Formats: sequence, C-alpha cells, structure tokens
Amino acid sequence: MKRAPVGGLGSRTRRHRRSRARALRTGTLAVGIALVSTLLIGSGQLAIAVPPPPPNPSDLDIADAQTRVAAGAGEVSALINLVAAADQRLAELDNEVAVRRESVNKALVDLQNARSAADAAASAVFASQEGLRDAAAQIDLAQTDFDEYAVSSYVRGTNVSSLSAYLGAGAPDDVLDRAQALKLISVSRNAVLDELQRARTEQANRDSAAREAKQQADAAAQQAEERKSLAEQAIAAARAALDGQVARKSQIESERAAAQSQLEAARANASGLEGQRVAYTAWERQRQAEEAAAAAAAAAAQDAARDAAARVAANQAARELAARLAEEQTPHTSLDDYTPSPSTKPSTRPSTSTVTGSAAIETVIDRGMSQLGVPYSWGGGDENGPTKGIRDGGVADSYGDFDKVGFDCSGLMIYAFAGIGISLPHYTGYQYTAGTQVPSSEMRRGDMIFWGPNASQHVALYLGDGQMLEAPQSGSVVKVSPVRWDGMTPYAVRMVT
Repeated sequence: MKRAPVGGLGSRTRRHRRSRARALRTGTLAVGIALVSTLLIGSGQLAIAVPPPPPNPSDLDIADAQTRVAAGAGEVSALINLVAAADQRLAELDNEVAVRRESVNKALVDLQNARSAADAAASAVFASQEGLRDAAAQIDLAQTDFDEYAVSSYVRGTNVSSLSAYLGAGAPDDVLDRAQALKLISVSRNAVLDELQRARTEQANRDSAAREAKQQADAAAQQAEERKSLAEQAIAAARAALDGQVARKSQIESERAAAQSQLEAARANASGLEGQRVAYTAWERQRQAEEAAAAAAAAAAQDAARDAAARVAANQAARELAARLAEEQTPHTSLDDYTPSPSTKPSTRPSTSTVTGSAAIETVIDRGMSQLGVPYSWGGGDENGPTKGIRDGGVADSYGDFDKVGFDCSGLMIYAFAGIGISLPHYTGYQYTAGTQVPSSEMRRGDMIFWGPNASQHVALYLGDGQMLEAPQSGSVVKVSPVRWDGMTPYAVRMVT
C-alpha cells in the first residue's frame, strides 16, 4: 500500500525500484536459464553426483585376499551410524537457523504494519483539522449574519415589537399587517441565533474528534517504535545465535569428514578385493545411469525454464499486476529514519486478485519456474523479481547474500503470486495464514507447502507429482526438488481455487 516516505525512502527510492524492476524483468529470465543449464549439465555437477571410481583389482589380487574379506564388518557398521548421527545433527542445526531468520522477517513485517496504523491515525488528525477550519468558517458566516441583523434592527427598529407600531396604524387592517411583519422578523432573528448555536456545537464536536484522533496517532506512533525495537532485538539475537551455531556446524562437518574417511578405509578392509570388483561394477552402472538421468533432467529443466520464461514474458497482465503491487509496498527491511506525514491521506492495502482456476495457477507456476537457477539471497525478492539480500551477521553473510541479487523462500512466493494480483507478506509464518489451509495430504498443484513450527522455517510451491519449487538456502539456487515430508506442517495453503 502507498505510504508516506518510510526509512528515508522517497521519490528517488521509488524511481530506483522502478528502474531496477525493469532491469530485472529483462535480464533475470536469460540468466536463470543459463544458470540451470550450467548447474545441471556442466561437467562439475556430474563429477559431484558420481563418486570417484573404486579400485578394480585383478583376479590374482582377489584370490590372494579372500581370507581378509570379512574383516572389519563391525567397525563399518559403527562408522555408518556415526555419519548418520552427524547428518541428523546438521539437519537440526539448519532448522534452528531457519527459524531465527524467519523470526526477523516477522518482526520487520510487524513494524511496517504498526507504521501503517500511525499514518492512518495521522491522516485522521489532518481530516479533523480540516473540519475545524470548516466549522470556524461557518461560525464567522453566522456571526456576520447576526451582526447585520442586529445593525438593521437598531437602525430601522424592525425587531422591536413596540406599542407605537400598533398606535401608528390607520385602520384595523394596518394593525394586522404590522403584527404579521413583527412576527416574521422575530422568527428570522431566532433562525439566525439557532444557526449560530448549531455552528458552535459542530465546532465543539469536531474539536473533540480531533483530540481523540491525535491521541490515536500518538498511540500508533509509539506502537511503531516498539515494533522497531522488537525488530532490532530479533536481529541482534539472531546474529548472536548464529555466531555460536556456525562454530558448532563447522565442528560437526569436521567430524563427519573424518568419519567418512574412516568408513571408506573400513569398507576396503572389510570387503576385500572381491568386494571392490563388485563395487567397481556397480559404480560403472551407477555412473552411466546418473549421466543419462542428469542429461535428461538438464534438458527437461532447460526446456521447462525456457517455456515458462517465454510465457511470463508474454503475460503483460501479470507483469502489470506485479508492478502495481510492488509500487504500493514498502520494503519490509526499511527500519531507519521513519517520519510519519500528517498530511498523508489513509491508503488501503490492495485486495487479492479475483483470478481463479487453472489459468491463474499456471501463471503463478510459470513465474516461479522462470526464476530457476537464480541465486538464493536471504531477505531477497519482491513482486518484480529478485533483489539484493540483507545481512544476518552469520551464515548468510558468509555466503555474501547481502550483495547477491536473488530470492529467499518467502520472497520467491511473493514474486510468483504477484502475477495474479495476490500480495503476500515477507514471512513464512504470515504466508501460512494468507489463504485456505488444506491437509498436506490433499495438496495439489499451485499450493504453498511449509516446514517448521507454525510454518516458521521454510516455504515452497508444490508442482504436483511429488515435486516442488523452492529457494532452499544460502549457497544454493532456485530449483525443483522432491517434496520433503519430514518436518512439513500439517496443512498446505491454497491461494487459488
């Protein structure tokens, strides 16, 4: 919604946002397709997907080592359990970090809501003051009428119901005429006095309304400052927690690397050279299968991204809806130098689109799929596309998210749904309550799916057939992934029926 300048944002900021949006619209689609192609079919990706080949011993080596085939089975089992435990600890840590990050987004959105309330109350004060000036003008007019009447009465004596008016009458008809005239004069005088009294009463009522509106404005402004303080405290808490968690994660990753190294050595000792031959044969089949699957997936993803990008580029109505929503929003990260404007008239938040059905769902999915390969950037993304991220003092900073143009998970949802006129807040917890909640087991194409307590961890867009579109984490990109059921909320959210 349109507001007075917030956080030092003025006309220059709005112009910057418009020019940035145009640049993003023309450049993001091509970049996304190029990144998808590079990430999925490049030789580096295939090298990571398939491990290095195991040794391929000769028949003589196998015969000489048969007595050592069964050695070390217990040690291998223990190391496998150790690696699994380390992976579990890392997953829990990543979940904690995600919750803290989204709590900051929540505090920032709450702050903007409080500032909107302050602007509305200030506008009410402005309207009341206009009413006071109108009432004063009415009083001046009524006073002028009364003064003129008083002067006329004094000069001409028309308001004096005196006995001489009757004594000077020449006939009974004259007496009746003069009595009627005096009655009309008296009624006119009373009307002037009544009008003056009504104007004074209206002034008193409007003055009372102005004072009440001012009190509401002051209360709203105070609430905005309290929300700002909460946002700052949330950011400080997240940064402090992340400092400790990064060290913990590094230690766990070191333990896992050591365990994996020991596991590979134990496998070689336990399985013997005959097992190595079997492993090599299996590796060769895996390599061929994964290379074929990777090539097919890369081609399919590239085609899907290209087709989605073409449809998004051709959908002028969706672009206009998204641009209009973006112009009417204040970035949720704007915190400093907030100055409410008393002359700002109240504004209304744009309502959600009335577009429904499969066409609307496909518009949302096309916009999301057109961003495949765009970098993850914590705090990034709005209605027009990817934006620079923000600092978190920890993991996101270590990946340089604050200097990357991209999306975080909730920012990607904002961009996807803006094309059909739906405005979403930049916080997964609020997005979880933005539409109709349906059981996750009944989710369908175009629904949002969430993870973590009260949807505080992550959000993705369900594509159907067990696939979802997401901006997963720092260091990654917007991509299609298999649906992860572990930790999912009991409900999905349906924005389009």
